[in-house]
Amino acid sequence: MKNILELFSGIRWQDILDIGLNSYILFRLYALFRGTHVLRVIIWLALLWFVQRISVSLGLIVTSWAIQGITAMGALIIIVVFRNEIRNVLQARRFKSFLWGFSSKSPVTPVEIVAESIAELARRHIGALLVFPGKESLHDAVQNGISWRGQISKEMILSIFWPDNPVHDGAAVIQGQQVAEVGVILPLSYRKDLPSYYGTRHRAALGLAENTDALVVVVSEERGHVVVAKKGRMRTVNRQEELVEILRMHQGISDDAEERRKRENFRIGLAAFVCLIFITGVWFSFTRGQDVLVPMEVPIEFVNRAAKMEIIDSSTSAVQLHLSGSASLMKSIRPEQIRVRLDLGSAGVGENRFTLSRENITLPPGIGIKTIKPQDIQVQVDVPLKKTLPVQVDWEGRLPDQLIMVKATPFPRNIEVVGPSQVVESLSAIYTKKVMLPDLQGSGTLEADLDLEPSSLKIAPGASRRVQIAYTIKEREN
Repeated sequence: MKNILELFSGIRWQDILDIGLNSYILFRLYALFRGTHVLRVIIWLALLWFVQRISVSLGLIVTSWAIQGITAMGALIIIVVFRNEIRNVLQARRFKSFLWGFSSKSPVTPVEIVAESIAELARRHIGALLVFPGKESLHDAVQNGISWRGQISKEMILSIFWPDNPVHDGAAVIQGQQVAEVGVILPLSYRKDLPSYYGTRHRAALGLAENTDALVVVVSEERGHVVVAKKGRMRTVNRQEELVEILRMHQGISDDAEERRKRENFRIGLAAFVCLIFITGVWFSFTRGQDVLVPMEVPIEFVNRAAKMEIIDSSTSAVQLHLSGSASLMKSIRPEQIRVRLDLGSAGVGENRFTLSRENITLPPGIGIKTIKPQDIQVQVDVPLKKTLPVQVDWEGRLPDQLIMVKATPFPRNIEVVGPSQVVESLSAIYTKKVMLPDLQGSGTLEADLDLEPSSLKIAPGASRRVQIAYTIKEREN
């Protein structure tokens, strides 16, 4: 209980306004897009986002990263795939309806869609035969049905019974919200008391109604009448509302307007409550999650360097990052999860200056970055060049006055070096480290290291950094 009170402590009136305003915006999105595929996708994305935040709080790095990517792609899919539905909703509503109120139009039920389709068939004098099964199976009573399994729509029903459709002479079986089968052959009735203008469709409808508890609707091609057959009886239906009532009674669907209104109010209230809870969770995630600041030193990875170029020098090899995130997530971070990459694809020969930004840094999901030090990085790159240079001995000091050096020969006489082209091209010889002349008393040999300056200069593979010097010293003649 104490933790809950601490969680809600410090909430300002601005925070309450923030939560309320965004909850209402989310609720209006539900009001505008309910009943469309867009809303269902948005709900799934919201659930994914919620799971992603839970994964972050639990330190599930890979899980939160994967869900974050899926959520980002899902947002793009909504805009691309459902752009027509979004446009239709936005174009069909006035500005006032975006801010307040619900559409008073009730959603169209499958029964109403079927009744409207039958009325349209009758107006066009298109013959049709529709079967609505009851509790008994139709398996033994009908023949040669073609499985359809299509969602009920006015356009689908009209296309099934269009005269050019190969299955228009057969019956269509309607089950729930689907057209289950088409092209179904029904048993004929052989009653003698039927009107003379009843054709094969009427006899087929009555034949099935005599043998099962199914309801069969016939649309007359010649007269444009709608006839309903059930339990061996046939009746003509003149109004669309009457047909809707017959279909509802057959399927056991209640038409209680008060009950529907209560269900609708419950859905609206539940949607408002869910929006409030969701936005509250989002608010706590953002405001209570970024409460830890951690410094971390990360080495720089130089990537996309041209194959012929080498890094000669850089102003720094690591940067200091200050990371922010929830305490539980910060405890689970490992150093290898933080990477700083500097792209050298655009670097040219010489010194290059780069500025590090958030795009150069890879962080686990849920981790933010406050500062980068240093942000400006200088990198010197060049093309390595090989060159053979003569070895020169760098003498220091003087021989005693009575001595004179007659000859000094280094071995090897030439050394192959490798280094930046700008450095190597400027060299005419490679010198040894200083050799002190006052220390020499007579002829002999000695060894000396080569003086490789600057540090980017290297000896070619296979060569030695030390040279031998053979020298000859004689006494001066008076």
